[in-house]
Amino acid sequence: MADTSEFNREGAGLGGQNVSGRTPDLHAWFVREVLPLEAALRGYLRNNRQSSADIADLLQDIYMRVYEASCKELPDSTKSLVFTTAHNLLVDRMRRAKVVPLSAVENIEALGVAAETPGPDETAIAREELRRVQAALDQIAPRSKEAIMLRQVEGLSGREIALRMGIAEKTVERHLSLGVRALATILYGERAEPRGQQ
Repeated sequence: MADTSEFNREGAGLGGQNVSGRTPDLHAWFVREVLPLEAALRGYLRNNRQSSADIADLLQDIYMRVYEASCKELPDSTKSLVFTTAHNLLVDRMRRAKVVPLSAVENIEALGVAAETPGPDETAIAREELRRVQAALDQIAPRSKEAIMLRQVEGLSGREIALRMGIAEKTVERHLSLGVRALATILYGERAEPRGQQ
């Protein structure tokens, strides 16, 4: 996974922008919505004939651009933002290159993210990711798992989750925060410390 130390600075987004009021929510959104797309994103970059070394650099650039854009406003569709950013970054790199192979240009156009039907490789990657997430969910605290499922699967608001679980909204937020951090640790092997405890 790409180094996310840029995102762990207390109270700072990219380029030193102060988003301290939204940083915990933004971090949680990033871990919950963006990082799970990494396997599909790596496949997309590999399909565009990027070397392993280039993929690591591209992932970092994509994550930085997505994070920076999300400091202003969270997107309606995270996947569209991530893959559109990747596509635009690849196009920018090809424009700057002195020699652009014709096959690369044809390939990038053929792999537009607007396609609704996933290919067999994307389906296999998605199934594997789903298995990993399910296994990770089975390892976290039951109340955190319940809160995450109600938010992510059923799309309930914090208030609706609180009513369903019979707890306060603040407690729901705590269960969600602890659950997301636990999932990040399980899935990515990183400690997601709360701000100020790093």
